[in-house]
Amino acid sequence: MKPTKHDKVLSWAVELEDQAREQALRASRLPFVAGYIALMPDAHWGMGATIGSVIPTLGALVPSAVGVDIGCGMVAARLDVGIDVVVDRQTEILERIAETIPAGLGKWRAPDDRRDEAETRLAAAGLKTIGLSEPPNERNTEKIPDQLGTLGSGNHFIELCADEDDQAWVVLHSGSRGFGNSLAQTHIEKAKGVMHSYFIELEDPDLAYLVEGTPEFEAYVNDLLWAQRYALANREWMGDLVVAAVSHSIDDEATADWVINCHHNYAEMEHHHGKNVWITRKGAIRAREGDWGVIPGSMGTGAVVVRGKGNPASFTSAAHGAGRRMSRTQARKTLTTESLRDLMGDRAWLSDNATDLLDEHPDSYKDLGEVMAAQSELVDPVHELRTVINYKGL
Repeated sequence: MKPTKHDKVLSWAVELEDQAREQALRASRLPFVAGYIALMPDAHWGMGATIGSVIPTLGALVPSAVGVDIGCGMVAARLDVGIDVVVDRQTEILERIAETIPAGLGKWRAPDDRRDEAETRLAAAGLKTIGLSEPPNERNTEKIPDQLGTLGSGNHFIELCADEDDQAWVVLHSGSRGFGNSLAQTHIEKAKGVMHSYFIELEDPDLAYLVEGTPEFEAYVNDLLWAQRYALANREWMGDLVVAAVSHSIDDEATADWVINCHHNYAEMEHHHGKNVWITRKGAIRAREGDWGVIPGSMGTGAVVVRGKGNPASFTSAAHGAGRRMSRTQARKTLTTESLRDLMGDRAWLSDNATDLLDEHPDSYKDLGEVMAAQSELVDPVHELRTVINYKGL
């Protein structure tokens, strides 16, 4: 699919609603946007900035464009076992994962007996402390080790999948958890608080930004990079815990021989079109030539492992998933638990909680095949994964 250009927005989007288009156009008119904003095939309206947007900026960052789940992203790990042994024990594996990895609203704390390992992993990743501009409160400080190895809720999930050769894979979606959210909210409010000194009237208050060279900017970047590293470490540990759950259930040692761990809500300094710019990817993965990534569909519909083509027009980026086609409220009003059960078929999932999972119904998302077809210039599909086990937070 060839992208379309409208003013300062270059779009590969599938089914882009008017609200999202106008949101992207507003962001593109910020004076520090370097050239244009790129919209990925899964783009749709989001809080702060369009989900599925890639925003290059010079000398400033918009905290709400990165969003509140800093470092949210994906893990895909190929296991050295076939999917048949997983299917044979799929109910036991699902129960073991649920026992091992806390997930859902209010279930933010990992078991106390894992705290020592959490501390060890934090130290190894250089995450023991964080240089906040203001000290965090005691409860938030406790979250640093306590939330490592926990999943969260919403569209976060853990799946066991099979590739075209019936090899088993772990696929996992999560971010920097409550501590990352707390950091993000702090800096979003600070950006709004200092806007009066910049003499620029914003079309949307959520586009409040921080200017490079100011103490507020430096504090945000420090916390942003910390939260991104925390998200990587969080996904890595959960991946290890899932592999251990599989091993325990099949009475054999499973290992992961190939692992992808990539962000899709983050910002970093990169070189594009002859200049160094800040690239904010809000629901987009980096897809430089040869970069590996994983693009999930919706609940239970699998994922695609891809290799980037390094397309400069997209700032070497690609879609992060299927992308929502209806809001959570619309999904609950429109879709049924009966149709959700039908679509999940014989997969192992939290079927007793179908009502609570209705807003994650596959029909509330775009078709992953259409999204992949729209980004043939951005990535090459390498493995198509089908879901056998799905675990989500409630």
